[in-house]
Amino acid sequence: MATDLNAPLGQNRKERRAHKRDLRRLLRYSGLSLAAVAIMGLSAWSALFPVPLTRSPAAPTVAEANPVAEASSSGAPVTSPSPLKRSGALSGADVEEVLTDHGATVRKYTPRPRETGGPAFIDVGSTRGQDPRMAALPNESLLEDRPEGRLPIIGPDGLRPMEQYARPWSGARGTRIAIVVGGLGLSQTGTQRAIRDLPPEVTLAFAAAGNSLQRWMQEARRDGHEILLQVPMEPFDAPDNDPGPPALRVSADARENLAQLHRSMGQITNYTGVMNYLGGRFLSNADALEPVMRDLGKRGLLFLDDGTSAQSLSGTLAGAFDVPHGFADVVLDSELSRSTILRRLDDLERIARKGGTAIGVASAFDESVTSIAEWIEEAGGRGIEVVGVAALVKDPKHN
Repeated sequence: MATDLNAPLGQNRKERRAHKRDLRRLLRYSGLSLAAVAIMGLSAWSALFPVPLTRSPAAPTVAEANPVAEASSSGAPVTSPSPLKRSGALSGADVEEVLTDHGATVRKYTPRPRETGGPAFIDVGSTRGQDPRMAALPNESLLEDRPEGRLPIIGPDGLRPMEQYARPWSGARGTRIAIVVGGLGLSQTGTQRAIRDLPPEVTLAFAAAGNSLQRWMQEARRDGHEILLQVPMEPFDAPDNDPGPPALRVSADARENLAQLHRSMGQITNYTGVMNYLGGRFLSNADALEPVMRDLGKRGLLFLDDGTSAQSLSGTLAGAFDVPHGFADVVLDSELSRSTILRRLDDLERIARKGGTAIGVASAFDESVTSIAEWIEEAGGRGIEVVGVAALVKDPKHN
């Protein structure tokens, strides 16, 4: 047998082929050596010829994501940081308006070169409503400091207080009703209860002669209410029915009435407009009412007539001076009875279903607050949307 056992002491044995194992060992060590040489070579090359690392793609800047909203003076996107400046209404854009066949207005905003550098925001026009998180704070650009207080004005970009502080609504073409509850600020417990129990869709009117008005205003705004300022005016049966010293009077001249109006305006901020308290005689006198309406128009405020005087000229003069104006259709609580108030609310609903909209007014009596809150809770199920009063006034700017 040709085996190693048949070869004495290993004589005449065939030599093992150990060179294969040696070759594998040689290749392994050679590979390690080559790797070390490669690393040393790469290090030397990096030292002699430095190459910057490749940047990963950066997130798009505001200007790249929306070049209409932010652009440099040359029209290119701005990537370098610089202070952001809010400009006027249309200072950063050319605006083109097209009226479609359906009656809708389409606006096209295009950036245009500006004299100053850095990014700019383009304001796409005034909008109704205020960020709920800021609702208790006034828009400083809509205020002017006067001896009578901080008075509302139209902003430099044309934004009106009526638009800024209006309660947003759905925009749906359904049956809409506005309910205004006035007299807030005259009674602490009544005011607190009205703000607490009435849903935010109800507009609250604060009496200029009330107490702690700024505090109650902020609480009402935080809860989502649109608010009005209720200004006393001379009634027909004065002095038997006296609205008090702050009232606007037919016997006073225009300067006196405007000074009193401004003192009332300075009590609070964040209101969309003015509503009368009493005032049958004053509202029926064109000479007395004209300066007031002219002033409201210049300040971008609406006027709500409570509808109690058939001789009121507020609608006629409001149209002459571009004042957004509304008439109340129903006084809900002329009789303080839950059943009567609910019946008047049903009347208000019938008016709204016939004409599309209706406005009701009430005072912050316990019976009124309870009945209105109860009725509104069920009204939504009948397809009624309760909105802020600013949504229902006749606005010369849009109508």
